[in-house]
Amino acid sequence: MKNAPEFGVMKAFVMAAGAGTRLRPLTYSIPKPMVPVVNKPVLEHTVENLAGHFAGDIMMNLHYRGDMIKEYFGDGSKWGARISYSPEKKLMGTAGGVKKCEDFLKGGAFIVMSGDGLSDVDLSAVCDFHRRKKSVATMVLKAVDSKFDYGVTLLSPSGRIKKFIEKPYWSDVFSNTVNTGIYVFEPEVLKLIPPNRFYDFGQDLWPKMLKKGLPIYGYVTKSYWTDVGNLKEYRQGQRDALSGNIRLNIPGRQIKKGVYVGEGSIIHPSAKLIAPCVIGKQCLIEKNVIIGPDTVVAAKCAIAPGAVISNSILWGRVRVSPRVKLDNCIIGYRAKVVSDISVYEGTILNVD
Repeated sequence: MKNAPEFGVMKAFVMAAGAGTRLRPLTYSIPKPMVPVVNKPVLEHTVENLAGHFAGDIMMNLHYRGDMIKEYFGDGSKWGARISYSPEKKLMGTAGGVKKCEDFLKGGAFIVMSGDGLSDVDLSAVCDFHRRKKSVATMVLKAVDSKFDYGVTLLSPSGRIKKFIEKPYWSDVFSNTVNTGIYVFEPEVLKLIPPNRFYDFGQDLWPKMLKKGLPIYGYVTKSYWTDVGNLKEYRQGQRDALSGNIRLNIPGRQIKKGVYVGEGSIIHPSAKLIAPCVIGKQCLIEKNVIIGPDTVVAAKCAIAPGAVISNSILWGRVRVSPRVKLDNCIIGYRAKVVSDISVYEGTILNVD
């Protein structure tokens, strides 16, 4: 594992129990962490980041459609990690879910990440900062333009957290550095979380640590981060991945700059692929089709002659009929778009 911090390989807890209500209707059929970004679940990008640094043992908590996550990731060996699971029949909250896995985590400092955050944060740098500051708990922060939907944080010049409000009203906003949901904790923090009850990081644990005067710090990152928590952010995350604003492993072979094509796909010579775009595995792209820019087509899609698709996201096994025009659309798994129609501006078709 590359770039390991001085204190060695760490364990990680990934919060993957969310239902993703703000992403409905997309999340009626899949859990939020499995929503695809450039044809990989957003959770897979998190696992790749963890495994690429130092986290060999990963625990995921599961709730809504957790069986889909467990089936996809298995034991984690595909990613060079060991993945375990903590099912929650009743949601325990962000911190309560961590407390439930206390025996797994208590051996040393550990990292916590959100399974639906899209980021290329340098986790080794975060952990080195945590160690240098002798911090009990470190929160990764990001300066953003919009502050309302996230916990906001005020730091001292040394980086120590002085004030924190989870999802404040506009009248409470005092900073543009927001909580990314990426944390490093010393195991003693586990003692502050009551067992067998719902307990939240933002509402409960961070305010408790602040009140106790514990050495808690904020690491302000300049790396990419977004929460794919609603349709606008989901689309923006896709665009940023395609444009290279975030460093992700995009699947497929790059046949020309910014154009990726998966194994087994058949593309008619008259079809035009405009960068940036991604075509998944085993797709059929027929004659006179135009795809891109800013389009992701998932595995086993079929695009019939004369179709024009731009600025759109097609999930797996979508069928697009002849002469269809799509712009700024999200087309759900197994959906079929009929002939000779034009669909614009964020329309979602999801028949699964």
